[in-house]
Amino acid sequence: MLAELFAVMAPVLAGAGLGYLWVRLGHPYPVDFITRLVFNIGTPSLVLASLAGADIDATTFGQTMLAAALVIITMGAATFVVAKLLRRSWRVLLAPMMYPNTGNMGLPVVLYAFGSAGFAYGITVMVTVSLFQFTLGAVLNSQGNPLKTLAKTPTVYAIAISMVLLLTDTSLPPWLANTVDLMSGFTVPLMLITLGVSLASIQVKNLRSGLGFSLVRVPLAAVVAWLIAGWVGLPPLAQNILVLQMCMPVAVFNYLFAQRAQREPVYVASLVFCSTLLALFYLPALLALLM
Repeated sequence: MLAELFAVMAPVLAGAGLGYLWVRLGHPYPVDFITRLVFNIGTPSLVLASLAGADIDATTFGQTMLAAALVIITMGAATFVVAKLLRRSWRVLLAPMMYPNTGNMGLPVVLYAFGSAGFAYGITVMVTVSLFQFTLGAVLNSQGNPLKTLAKTPTVYAIAISMVLLLTDTSLPPWLANTVDLMSGFTVPLMLITLGVSLASIQVKNLRSGLGFSLVRVPLAAVVAWLIAGWVGLPPLAQNILVLQMCMPVAVFNYLFAQRAQREPVYVASLVFCSTLLALFYLPALLALLM
């Protein structure tokens, strides 16, 4: 079991560590360009390549999205209780509570832990979190019309195409399938490297508060995801991946949103850094239970 867990975590640590060391050694890294490349080309290609050929029916796909949405909403509601417990503003804690790092860290872990069979579920959860983050998050941070944000998000169109393919039980033409598969290949490595770069760029000043938040959020997310997955009726594999994805550390984008809205960005930075650091210890234990 230890060898299997190491095989899962080693690529994640290597990719993020490479990005971290790259910046620490003084090399430039175009974060804005890479982020746009991943979200506008890599992620839509990954969605199409994974869902179009996945062994998942439209009903299960919809159930997984519903379950993920319910977990996100429940975690949002729980923010008010956690905010009182930690004596922080609910506005500061709302995004870190709702949006785990299901992309940069979650997808690689799901891929190496559950293979291609589980990867489709991992992407489904990631897509749901992203849709909430870039629509509801935009509304809460007063960043324009969320409908325009959706219309400008290529991943939304990739989801729509994938849904049509799932419902009609058809496949992409070979030339397009090969192209999408090729373009999706750089996504996961760049996600991991960018995660390491982002962590190296974050200044942390309060480790205790960051660790305290993670110790509250992770068990709560695990219980909520497990109960909702059972209530919705997800198959065991989808249930395990929903729990795993929702227990991922706080997404780096939460720090960027906090910085833009000027809602205690230093504190949110500590949540991102500490939760990611703590994940190196609790994720192997969680994987041992779920795999």
